[in-house]
Amino acid sequence: MSGGEVAIGIDVGGTKIAAGLVEIATGRVLAMRRVPTEPGRGGEAVLQTCLDLAGRLAEEALAAGTCLAGIGVGVPELVSPEGSITSNQTIDWRDVPVAESFGRIAPAGVESDVRAAALAEARYGGGRERSSFLYVTIGTGISCTLVQGGLPYRGARGNALVLASGQLTCWCERCGGFAVTVVEEFSSGPAIARRYADLTGDSAATSEKVLGLAEAGDAIARAVVADAAELVGGAIGFAVNILDPEVVVIGGGLGTAGGTYWEHMVRSAREHIWSEQTRGLEILRSELGEHAGLIGAALVGWRAGRAHGVGHEEERWWARSS
Repeated sequence: MSGGEVAIGIDVGGTKIAAGLVEIATGRVLAMRRVPTEPGRGGEAVLQTCLDLAGRLAEEALAAGTCLAGIGVGVPELVSPEGSITSNQTIDWRDVPVAESFGRIAPAGVESDVRAAALAEARYGGGRERSSFLYVTIGTGISCTLVQGGLPYRGARGNALVLASGQLTCWCERCGGFAVTVVEEFSSGPAIARRYADLTGDSAATSEKVLGLAEAGDAIARAVVADAAELVGGAIGFAVNILDPEVVVIGGGLGTAGGTYWEHMVRSAREHIWSEQTRGLEILRSELGEHAGLIGAALVGWRAGRAHGVGHEEERWWARSS
């Protein structure tokens, strides 16, 4: 570890927590820790785990003589423009003063995980040369954000990230009723594992296992993966029709998995894009992969530090994108 400026990024997911020291000048992850989230323990227990990780990483940074600029936390929840967590779908931190808790270690900020990851892609990854892009993350959950001028669009309340959690309702001519679908309950990692288990009786199935079986030629796995990918591809195509981004960048464990899921998702997205002029836009895998959320959270922490007068790196990038 060099003596440059670093920030701590904590990416809190439904399955695991990834925390690391990130070199701000390059986006390199200098040190990282991973632990299970186990959200069933309750919000306070998860928060304490995150604080312990941050404390240990802060000690490492200081021992190495680096400038610790701040701590950023990415959460799989809705986050207001003021940094308040306003939902408790996965982690029960609604209205909990999370930033203030981390602020006892270093200046801290909180952001939704999809916007944090998109921020990292905008500075270091596939969006760095783009005036606008749609970032989509697909894993335990499915979310998206439009990035313009280097910054994710929050919306009026911080809620401009829902891609697959809301209901889609359409009239079914066969049954004469309304069909209601929630894409996330069909296309996310847990949904793929659950559907395969329902069809085969394999209660130990995981999304990784099902993806592997699909690539190996298992007919049921291929059908489950293809159906899930085609549905989320349609949602992406719909978002492209509304937002008209320059490119689409896909992240998350499922989003970057490649193979059957990727092929069906991309084809479906293009089939659902209305304009022929737009249909050929680039659809790219995240360049930062699984580290995007952690790196982006560190950028959120770095910005919090700048607001408190901590750090020494020039702010040209933030000035350009603010």
